[in-house]
Amino acid sequence: MAHEHVEIKNGGYYIAGSRISLDSVIYLYLDGASPETIQDDFPSLSREQIDGAIAFYLAHRREVDANIREGEAEIDRLVPPLEKSYPDLYAKLRRAKQSLKP
Repeated sequence: MAHEHVEIKNGGYYIAGSRISLDSVIYLYLDGASPETIQDDFPSLSREQIDGAIAFYLAHRREVDANIREGEAEIDRLVPPLEKSYPDLYAKLRRAKQSLKP
């Protein structure tokens, strides 16, 4: 699935010619960010790249969403929850959170 503004590298979608993942742009877009706001967050991207990436996403939404879900599942498998990896820190944060409640 070749496209002018998006390329597949290492199993993920990236803005062509950059190291910025498509999902980084799409998360902002789905959260309501305008292309101008997205460009503020990623100043190395041109408006054309951002608009092209959004257009690609809209045209290939199922494939991109499936790829994002797979990536998130992989992270969940590889990164243990804080409560298991750092139980003391988790307990300390939990106590701090409880102390903030009215």
